[in-house]
Order: sequence, then C-alpha cells, then structure tokens
Amino acid sequence: MSDDRDLDVDSTATDEASLVDWENPPSLGDLKQDYESAKVAHDVHITEVDTWLRVLNGEQTINAKRGRSKLVPKLARKQAEWRYAALSEPFLSTDDLFNTSPQTFEDKDSAVQNGMLLNYQLNCRMDKVSFIDEYIRTAVDEGTVVVRVGWEFEEGKRKVYEDVMEMQMALDPQTGQPAIDPQTGQPQMQEVKTGQTSKMKTVTLKNQPVLTVCDYNNIIVDPTCDGDLEKANFAIYSFETSLSELKKDGRYKNLDDINFESASVLSEPDHEVNTDDSSFTFKDKARKKVIAREYWGYWDIDDTGEVEPFVATWIGDTLIRMEKNPFPDKKIPFILVQYLPRRKNIYGEPDAALIEDNQKIVGAVTRGIIDIIGRSASGQQGIRKDALDVTNARKFERGEDYKFNANVDPRQAFHMEVYPEIPRSALEVLNMQNNDAEALTGVKAFTQGISGQALGTTATGIRSALDATSKRELGILRRLSNGLNQIGRKVISMNSEFLEDEEIIRITNEEFIAINRNDLGGKYDIKLNISTAEADEQKGSELAFMLQTMGNTMPPEMSQMILADIAKLRKMPDLAKRIQEYQPQPDPMAQQKMQLEMALLQAQVANETAKGKENEVDVALKTAKTQTEQAKARSMHSGADLTDLDFVDKESGTKDRRESATEDRKHAQNLENKEFDRQVNLDNKQLDAEINLDNTTVDR
Repeated sequence: MSDDRDLDVDSTATDEASLVDWENPPSLGDLKQDYESAKVAHDVHITEVDTWLRVLNGEQTINAKRGRSKLVPKLARKQAEWRYAALSEPFLSTDDLFNTSPQTFEDKDSAVQNGMLLNYQLNCRMDKVSFIDEYIRTAVDEGTVVVRVGWEFEEGKRKVYEDVMEMQMALDPQTGQPAIDPQTGQPQMQEVKTGQTSKMKTVTLKNQPVLTVCDYNNIIVDPTCDGDLEKANFAIYSFETSLSELKKDGRYKNLDDINFESASVLSEPDHEVNTDDSSFTFKDKARKKVIAREYWGYWDIDDTGEVEPFVATWIGDTLIRMEKNPFPDKKIPFILVQYLPRRKNIYGEPDAALIEDNQKIVGAVTRGIIDIIGRSASGQQGIRKDALDVTNARKFERGEDYKFNANVDPRQAFHMEVYPEIPRSALEVLNMQNNDAEALTGVKAFTQGISGQALGTTATGIRSALDATSKRELGILRRLSNGLNQIGRKVISMNSEFLEDEEIIRITNEEFIAINRNDLGGKYDIKLNISTAEADEQKGSELAFMLQTMGNTMPPEMSQMILADIAKLRKMPDLAKRIQEYQPQPDPMAQQKMQLEMALLQAQVANETAKGKENEVDVALKTAKTQTEQAKARSMHSGADLTDLDFVDKESGTKDRRESATEDRKHAQNLENKEFDRQVNLDNKQLDAEINLDNTTVDR
C-alpha cells in the first residue's frame, strides 16, 4: 500500500510540474484530502435534502397491510406549487431585472451602460425563463440554491467577402474621354470595384457569462465557513465532460495521461448524473463521459505564508488544470442562497422541513378515511330469504315486476349498502393540519376551495392575512434577489475583463449602443426591480387614488408620470412607454388662436414699453423745467434782495458815505499816481544826466 502511495505522489508531482512553476503548488493529495474531509458534512446535508425531496414528492414508505390504502398526500408539493409562481413572477414580469445606480454622479453613464448590458445578456444571451424557474424551484424544493458563475468563450471560422478595388482613369461623362485635372494637367484617377474575393476569418461566436444552477450532490463547500460563503477556503464542483469537450476548451493539459478505459460516470457514485438514464454511456473515447472535479480555493503557492486564489481540476488521479483564479474579483465563483436560513449554517431549509409531520398526519387520516370507504360494500343489495319465492326472485333479478310474500315487510326485506359516514373528528383533524401547514409556510393553498371566504369573513381579517403573507413572501424574495444581486456584481467584473474593447449591444429595433470595456469595471450599487403582486397592487391602487383626488389640479405632465407608473405596476410596459412618450397634438385652430393671442400680447407689451420710454422722456423734460424755474426763482430773490439793500443804504446814508469814501480813495489814488509819475520822471532825468557825463569823460 505504501508503494502505491509513493507512486501516486510521484505522478502528482509530475502533473504539477507540467502545469505550473509555483514555489509551493498544492498536490493532488492535498486537494483530495480537503474533498474527503468536507464530504462528511456534505453527506449529512445530502441526507437532509433527500428526506425533504421524498416529503415533497410523496415518496414516503407506508407499511400497510394488504388491501389497505398506501396513499401519501402531497401536502408539501401543494404548498410548493403555490410558491413557485409567486416567487418567480416578480423576476420574470420585467425585462429590466437589473437596475444599476452609481455611487457617485461621475459614474452615472457607466452605471446605465452596465444595467443595459446585464439585462441584454440575461434576456438575449441566456434562457432567462428557464434559469429563473430552476433558480426558484431549486430554492423552494431543496432549501438552498448554488449558482456557478462562469464565462463562455468560443471562436470559429467564417467566410467573409471583400470588394476588390483598382485605380483607373476617370472618364468625362459628356465626351467619354479621360478626364484631365485642370490644375496638374494629368488624367484623373478613381477607385473602381472590379470584383469580390472571399477569405476565412476568425470570429468570436460566444463571449458571454454562463449561469449554472448546481446539483446539491455535486457541490461541496468548506464546512468551516460558519455559514458565510465569502469565508469559505474552498469549494469543489464535479461535472460531466469528455475528451472532445476538454480539448475544445483549450485550458486543460495532461489529457493523454487520463485512463478513459477505466474511467466512467458509473465509477463515481458521489456524483449525481444529469440524465434520465444513468446507465447509458458512450463507448468511443472522444464522447465517453467522465467525472471531473474542479477545486476553487486558496493556497500558499509562493511559500510566503499568504494564500492566493487558484483553481485546479482533476479526473481520477490526473491533474489536468492548475492556475491562478482567472476571474477579476479573485473569489470563489459560486453564489449560495438560502430559502429559509439557519443560524451558523451554510445550507437553508425548504417548506417541507416545516410541514413534514403535518403531511404524515394528513396521510394517516386520509388513508383511514379511504380504508373506511374502500372496505364498505357500497351498491350491493341484500334480500331477506323469505321475502320472495323462486319465481318472483327471478323476476326481481331480471328487473321485472315481482310479488313479495305477504308476511314480510318490504322495508325490512330489502337492504341497500351505502358508503359509511366519515367521522367528523377525521375531517376536523384534516382541517387542523392543513391550517397548521399554511400557518407554518405562509402560503394559502386554498384547501377549502378558491372562494372569497377562503381568507376570512371580514375585510380586516383578509387584509391582515394578506399583509402577513406578503411580508413572509417578501422576506424570501429579498434573499433570492440578493443572490441575483451578487451574480450581477460578478458578471459586471467579468464584463470589464473578458469583453472586447467595444461590444455592440442591441437595445431596441432601431438603437445600438457601443459600450467601452474601460467603462465596465467600477463598483456600482446594483438594485433589482422586484416586488410581490400584492405590493404592486397596493402601489397601483395608491397611485390611482392620488390621480383621482388630485387629477383636476395636477399638471398634465405629473398625471402622465403617474399613469406610466400605474401601467408598469400593472405589467403593461408597452403602454407605460407609450404614455411616457406621448405628446399631445395641438388643434390647428387652437394653435392659430394661441399664436394670435401671443402676437396681441407682444404688441401690448411693445406698446406699454413705448409708453414707458415716453414717460421717461417726459420725466427728464419736467426735471429740466423744474431746474430752470428754480434758477429763475433764485434770480428773482437775488434781485429783490439787492433792491431792498439799495433802499436801506439810501435811507441810512450808507450809500452816500460809501460813494464819498470811494471818491476819496480815487482822489488819493490819483495823487499817489501823479507823485509816482513825478518821481519816475526825476529818476529818468538824473539817469540821463549821469549817462551824458560818462560819455563826455570817455571822449576826453
């Protein structure tokens, strides 16, 4: 045994060396050890789910005696059938499942583009109805749904046709002669199509995300994650594949080392085969199905004490893939959603876990009722032996008129067997268990028939029951929508990494939007447009009431907005869009009247403006006149003051004295002037005498 182990280790080391050049790569034995260790807790979960599914499908074993009923009523299935549509319809009733909103205003355009891209991929690149139905039904049936988020890329060869172009002389259309360029004098040249050529071109056939709802048997999660998948150190997923598929994928190596002769699906009992007939197998090597296990986890690959995300795949004892996690978020590519969460447990519970006992009791009582009815001789008729003689007995058997003996009362002579009455206590037990099951799940399955009395006898009671049911249902929807939210975040990160530089997305029949790869990598708040039918009905009623009470005073634009919202809530997106885009066409007469009224108003405004300007001129003129009159008034006041002052001066003699003083000053001034002139003349004469004396001296 030790020798075999050594051989396995050597073979594994060889596989690792051919796949990666890490300092400390994990060995296949390490990966299988994690698988075996986690499988113990995983088997417990499988046992629980198998039990719940047997309850759901009514596959419980009944140890009944021969001739007794073995009926198992499907109470859990009845509850689940009412739950499927209620949970899937909010996701399927709208084309815009993802509604992205940015964290900052700068990311608004990119967020809108991401929302368009996500909705386009979900609606056009995937089977949305199939995925949502499987997503919801898996959660309701098994209590836990695990979705694997991957990326699918495929290239192919396609023949494309291209035009063959040649340069030829241009001809003058009038003369048919070669056209001459007037500037250069040379013949004009033009490019002419001479034919077509074809060539093979590599094109992208698929470049899109892939969402896979995993079978609960085929996914093993780290049991130490304490109920949070984000804390899980590894997740192991098994899937069916073949040599042809592995080679086509292009990521796998060491394919020649796989022993396809001994490997088969039947040799892996831990894997749940996804076919109806698990015994069918292909015999040729290329198509023969084998089980591959994919390990997503973390390992100290550089021997530094810090783990890094990686992925490894093996078939049997052969590693065929090992590389670092290729996804941008570097996380395990699985989303786990719990239907009814359990504390500190990664797996949830379905409704079948709550009503298993109720189903058993309903089954026991129902089988008792059937046995009571089935063991009766209903329809058989008994005749008292002495009631008829031989002749009349034959007539009675042939259906003819007969005569009975006179000494026998016919009411006692003939007895008809009928079904026995069902005990009232049995029906009360059935009703009690059905009501208890409905109370546990919050689903009104109408066990007493679909009628107005099924929910209660009063409007208040009905409203309370619907409110409680809606809250219970909305809680489940929040968990399911949160799972889709996480899926959307992963797909956004993959779009930013794996999409081509420009991805043309068909939004409508007429509009195409080009999305740049660099605009798809930010972090966005992804919201989902989900709600229950009851919540939509309540919102629609409130908006209708608002429109009814405020419609006469509300602007038409606001009424149009409310009508569009009501149409959306009533699941009429086409009508909502037409209401939003509706622009009323004006009446030509009313439009002309409006134009004339506008022209009249403009003329009135122009007239009033002219009057205002004229008033401004009048104000300026009146201001100038006022200043002139004020100046005249001041001049008149000044003249009057001068007249008064002159009168006073004359009356008091001041004027005469002033005139006398003036004359005296003038006389004195004249005397001074004469004296000054005399003195100047004397000085001039003296100066002339001195000059003459000097000249005489010089002559001598």
